[in-house]
Amino acid sequence: MGRTTLALARAAHAGPTAAVTIVAVLLAQNAGNDAATIGVVLVAVLAGQLSIGWSNDLLDARRDRAAGRRDKPVATGELPGGLVRVGIAVALTGCVVASMSLGAAAGSVHLALVGCGWAYNALLKRTVWSWLPYAVAFGGLPVVATLALDPPSLPPWWMVVAGSLLGIGAHMANAVPDLDEDIATGVVGLPHRLGRRGSLVVATGVLTAASAAVVAGPAGPVPGWAWAGLVLVVGLAALALASTGRTAFRAAVTIALLDVVMLVARG
Repeated sequence: MGRTTLALARAAHAGPTAAVTIVAVLLAQNAGNDAATIGVVLVAVLAGQLSIGWSNDLLDARRDRAAGRRDKPVATGELPGGLVRVGIAVALTGCVVASMSLGAAAGSVHLALVGCGWAYNALLKRTVWSWLPYAVAFGGLPVVATLALDPPSLPPWWMVVAGSLLGIGAHMANAVPDLDEDIATGVVGLPHRLGRRGSLVVATGVLTAASAAVVAGPAGPVPGWAWAGLVLVVGLAALALASTGRTAFRAAVTIALLDVVMLVARG
């Protein structure tokens, strides 16, 4: 049972799943939702992310097997496909129930964001439009958080813009380590067409733009820590553009993490 649980966690892409869920919860809290609503947001987003992660590994099992990926439990046979399908069904059911418990508006938007993840897995990851689901999904998280309020409202524009840019940057940077394996199995999204260097340059640019939106977007004086964060981002961007390989990648990832922190803090 323990090994199966660990395999399910790996197949669900535990790191990104946890990160997106935590960000959604923090956004819901900052928007002013009560504890019960925040708990429902947690369940809805976690269930949706689990379904996306498991569907990714299930749909890619044959390609991962052909590429010799040993880090994919479904491809290696460590995790039975039937069990993953059951997990997906349970997760989707929980996602629908929890999402609609947030209200028709918030629930519908969140289910549309989950649909973006599924569209990426099923088709868009292999096209030049691979960035689009990330832009919509990350930009939509603040919308879910504020639509869950009573009465529902829309978030400020800068949160949506920053979230969308963060999503694009995260996609570009996240794809870099697996470019060769993806291309070998027929997955040729926008990062694969741009190559490692081009992807990191684009990731750095949009992530820096997200930082600027977070700092300059909200009305009123900009706190000192926000200016300090932007200066740090600019320095990391310069490092990423002047470097290659792991240094550039790590700099871009660090900018993404700073964007998340500043977005939540400014929200």
